[in-house]
Amino acid sequence: MTVIDLNADLGESFGVYTYGADAEMMPLITSANIACGGHGGDPAVMRTSVALAHAHDVAVGAHVGLPDRLGFGRREIPTTAQEAYDLCLYQVGALDGFLRAQGTAMQHLKLHGSLYMMANRDRDLAEAVCAAVTALDPALLIYVLPGSALHTTAVETGLTPVIEIFADRPYRDGVVQMYDRTAELIGGPDQVVTRTLSQLAAISETTGTDVHLTVCVHSDTPGAPALLAAVRSALTAEGHTFRSPTTPASATTRKPILTAALGGE
Repeated sequence: MTVIDLNADLGESFGVYTYGADAEMMPLITSANIACGGHGGDPAVMRTSVALAHAHDVAVGAHVGLPDRLGFGRREIPTTAQEAYDLCLYQVGALDGFLRAQGTAMQHLKLHGSLYMMANRDRDLAEAVCAAVTALDPALLIYVLPGSALHTTAVETGLTPVIEIFADRPYRDGVVQMYDRTAELIGGPDQVVTRTLSQLAAISETTGTDVHLTVCVHSDTPGAPALLAAVRSALTAEGHTFRSPTTPASATTRKPILTAALGGE
């Protein structure tokens, strides 16, 4: 069976505003995408998020978004390739300072919201993001949609892509619908599990098993901890194991399923 990374977008609170079930999600994931002050996050939240990830042996990546707090980085704002490059350098650099202070290295970059979708379909933006990663550290992984412009560019640039599946987002004709969603379309644990297994099977058919795979559940999705716990339980039953892409194979572990997150007994 496949080794799978489980990731969540975290650290998106800022000031007096709190978003996401970060504390409940962290024990269930293997990689955390921490906001860097663009769409969310602030210095204190970055510091505490890095510390929480370190406490749970969770790998950390920079969650780089458009400078759009009002729209939470989900509004498409015209962005040049140079601007995308600069946003990556600026935000990764900010988070890297907190990682260095914690004695931890950064694992990956994952774009957020509209910037993620724009770079996955726009070759110029994809090249700018990959150029930024190359300039920062070619060893950084980059999370991508399968078959996207960002996926292709990462491979051509010599970077290591991690193919991402979204458990808590609907798919239409195999394409994730990041914004065209309702609670009904997201569904409950059964729908989220079915979607995850279906997407894993589809990727296995087109790319084989010799790729890095990650499954995302957003921390601000209603009931996110229970959804992620259900996904973990189902994948465990299928024989999958969990670790971040940079964790040595000898350190593969299965974090315990939290029955409280599932409703418990």
